[in-house]
Amino acid sequence: MTDPADPPHWRDHLPTRVVIAEDEAIIRLDLKETLEEEGYEIVGETGRGDEAVQMVKDLEPDLAILDIKMPGMDGLTAAREITSDRRAAVLILTAFSQRDLIEQARDAGAMAYLVKPFQRSELVPAVEVALGRFQEIKELHAATSNLEDQLETRKVVERAKGKLMDEHSMPEGDAFTFIQRTAMRERRTMKDVAQQVIDGAVTPPA
Repeated sequence: MTDPADPPHWRDHLPTRVVIAEDEAIIRLDLKETLEEEGYEIVGETGRGDEAVQMVKDLEPDLAILDIKMPGMDGLTAAREITSDRRAAVLILTAFSQRDLIEQARDAGAMAYLVKPFQRSELVPAVEVALGRFQEIKELHAATSNLEDQLETRKVVERAKGKLMDEHSMPEGDAFTFIQRTAMRERRTMKDVAQQVIDGAVTPPA
């Protein structure tokens, strides 16, 4: 039996959750059966693009498989809706005669595509490519956000340091330490404290 004090690694072993949007019922069933046999969990299925977008919002799957041609909303438009705020990875299904749409699918944010009719052996690799690329994009975005925050914080701290050095004759190192220690003591970010130094709301003791 697992010790309740153990960290919750169980999440790592949850099955990948999938929404399938394909207007041909027989292909939808084939996709569902194949993926379930491979250990994926199908949390929603539909034949309409607009319903697929709503399902992704409601069910928060890891992956949406979208056919390009569907009533309600085509797969490319649905892909744009889903990927605009990084809700899920997208795998586009395209008929052999629609290969010219593959570039459009990439532009719409699809991570991978599969040309119909496809072999069962092709499905899982395409799914894994879509999931892997989506994870990379999420991590890249997180890193970019953090980098932007770091640069912004650095700019504000530099200005605050300059003010402390000019107006309070503090050495540069002491000015930085003052901002850092004030932030730690008050449990606030250095950026907040630095901004208050600039605004004159925080000053070093006389």
